Amino acid sequence: MLSKLYRKLILKYPLSVFILLISSILIFGINVVNLEIDASAETLLLNDDKDLAFTRIVAKRFKTNDVLVLAYKPKQDLLSKESLQILTHISDDLEKLPSVESVSSLINVPLFFSPIREMDDLINETRTLKNSDINLSLAKQEFLTSPLYKDSLVNKDFTISSILIHLYDNPEYFTLLEKRNLLLQKQKASSLSKEEKQTLHDVNIAFKVHRDKQRILDNNNIKEIRSLISKYQDEAAFFLGGVQMISNDIVGFVKNDLLIYGSILILLLILVLGIVFKKPRWVMLPILICTLSVIAITSSLGFFGWEITVISSNFIALQLIITISIVLHLIVRYEELLTQYPRASSRRLILLTMLSKATPTFFAILTTIAGFSSLLFSHIHPVINLGWMMSAGITMSLVISFIIFPTVLMLLKKTPPVKQQKSIFSLPSLTANIVLNDKKYIFIITLLTIVFSITGASQLIVENSFINYFKKDTDIYKGMKIIDQELGGTTPLDVILTFSDENITVSLVTETETEEDEDSFEDEFNTLENKDQYWFTDEKITIIKKIHDYLTHIEQIGEVQSFATLLDTGKILNQNKNLDSVDLAIIYQKLPQIYRDIILLPYVNIEHNQLRFSTRIIDSNEALRRDILLKKITDDLTHMINPHVATVQLSNLMVLYNNMLQSLFHSQITMLSLVLLIIFLMFFVLFRSFKLTIIALTVNIIPIGMVFGFMGWLHIPLDIMTITIAAIAMGIGVDDTIHYIHRFKVEFTKDNLYYFTMQRTNNSIGYAMYYTSLTVIIGFSILTLSNLIPTIYFGVLTMLVMAAALISNLILLPKLLLLVKPLKKYATIKKIK
Repeated sequence: MLSKLYRKLILKYPLSVFILLISSILIFGINVVNLEIDASAETLLLNDDKDLAFTRIVAKRFKTNDVLVLAYKPKQDLLSKESLQILTHISDDLEKLPSVESVSSLINVPLFFSPIREMDDLINETRTLKNSDINLSLAKQEFLTSPLYKDSLVNKDFTISSILIHLYDNPEYFTLLEKRNLLLQKQKASSLSKEEKQTLHDVNIAFKVHRDKQRILDNNNIKEIRSLISKYQDEAAFFLGGVQMISNDIVGFVKNDLLIYGSILILLLILVLGIVFKKPRWVMLPILICTLSVIAITSSLGFFGWEITVISSNFIALQLIITISIVLHLIVRYEELLTQYPRASSRRLILLTMLSKATPTFFAILTTIAGFSSLLFSHIHPVINLGWMMSAGITMSLVISFIIFPTVLMLLKKTPPVKQQKSIFSLPSLTANIVLNDKKYIFIITLLTIVFSITGASQLIVENSFINYFKKDTDIYKGMKIIDQELGGTTPLDVILTFSDENITVSLVTETETEEDEDSFEDEFNTLENKDQYWFTDEKITIIKKIHDYLTHIEQIGEVQSFATLLDTGKILNQNKNLDSVDLAIIYQKLPQIYRDIILLPYVNIEHNQLRFSTRIIDSNEALRRDILLKKITDDLTHMINPHVATVQLSNLMVLYNNMLQSLFHSQITMLSLVLLIIFLMFFVLFRSFKLTIIALTVNIIPIGMVFGFMGWLHIPLDIMTITIAAIAMGIGVDDTIHYIHRFKVEFTKDNLYYFTMQRTNNSIGYAMYYTSLTVIIGFSILTLSNLIPTIYFGVLTMLVMAAALISNLILLPKLLLLVKPLKKYATIKKIK
């Protein structure tokens, strides 16, 4: 059927087929303009994560809007007249921005201890540095020692201060999100009516439109803030941080990599192809096919509204690998046939090339798709999309290659074959000699590689640190490190304490008994539980303090803010006496709104009987192991608090990102065995030999193990980027194995002699494998110059995978074939016409 298709259509009307395909791709290519990059926090979250729903509830209840942190480091003392003037000017400028709700800085935060005053005076008058009679020495002491401000508003050396930029809430976004999610949940559980389906369609469109508009506003906001900062660069150093800023900068880095490194990658591919094949057609044709394949898949993504994320940002590079591999195998096979049959017609040579490579290439692509199919079982939408992107992209590359390659060659004149100088030092010849002459070292090295892989893989860790996404010499890294180490940490983590019932006497598990003697006010207190001011019992205060103290003593946690911060502040104001429930009831009743917004509402929700402990994790702490830390905090607090009294739940980005990583890791480990089973079945169908199938599978497992071994020994963590390397390794390795074994079987029919068959195979298909690997390794070396560390890791690991797969298929595979001798003897072919 395939032969008929080529004879009757593709080779008969090459120009028409070529024009039709090119026109179709280019016309469809207008959808490329719809392709978007999304590096928002939502792209890194699990679709069905219960903690995500809880985090959104917490954000609503405690009114926690997004915050950008601007570290301010003046050349003079922080409280000097010049520094305060600059701080005042930049704060005023920031507040004028349309996306900024308010700005908190040294200038306008309330001062409680400068000097210490009576509680009534504090309540009636809010004093800040704007007051002319403020004692700056006392103010400095307060900033350095106050539970509200130390190690967060200012650093220990009093050289850097935080400017907290509070952004406006986005209620429309969450309203649309909730409406969409409710309909999706109903769709998953049962079915939607016609009206509900239309509503879901409309909500999806409205959500995307609103999100895109908001993304533009967020990007403009970051630009405007940086523009303001630049006006004061001569007087002070500024470092911007925050989740919104990180997302915005990652988009910039990804776009920069796609543009600059993509262009350089193409130039390197042209250079390598020119050196290897020395024919303009073998340079331009692969580039043409790669370009058409990329246009086809990116247009499809734009048409269907799929977005490129941090996880899928390198899918084009992956597609280039597969496409180059397909085309180079076709080129090498064509040149080989041209050398053997120089007088054959161009039409016949092209037909033989396409038919001889059709079966191995089809199965190679099929098994590559199976390798990437492991990503489809993730619960993270961008990871699932990456699996679909690669499956669709690889399929497009196969179809385009097998149409463009023969049509272009039919339109070009036949040229003499490329004269390759195959010396004994060329890699395919060298590996053939190694296999023939080696008696035991190949297996010894393989055994050592397995040991290396297992010991290295056992040291793998699953981590995701935003600060480690960037090179240490970049401004974003320097800024994030200062905020992380000097001003209280980076990644937010909330501890939510929910009291089960106010009628239950609150007590700690560690206490053997509660105090029985209560004064008359406490009796009255228990009868007036419906009044907010009486919600703060002495028992609750004890629990709050205990949890707060516990969190502050964890090395990996920086800033900790909670209701206990108010208690510690009140203790200092109350002549170093602890505030009791009576004091709190009085304070709560009299507390002005400005104080409630700062020290109460973000941490207490009386309506839902909840308390919030807001912390920030120090991302740059090398001892930080997120999953272990979260489990430890949960276990410790669960044992500290009587479960009948209150329950503890962790939330915010720290939890959500960790959930995402753990889910991705476990799904990949679980699915890797299924993928190996699928590939095993495909090998068995293709080779129809159990021995050959086991050999092929073994050869492919070795490179995967080697990559994970290197990652473990070099302490490269498994994160959202590197965890996909197993699928990449499987896809690349399987291609080479299928092509090699298929060619080995063809060569074996000529004389039934394994040694000569191996030499002929290495010196034929081995060169296609070698050229493919060499081209990709040199081309992808440019990714090591990226500012994004995950992109660097991707480039390095891809080069390692290519090298490991090549060596494994040129040395270990033929050695196992010679050892096991899995092929049946055929009647030898004496002459090929």
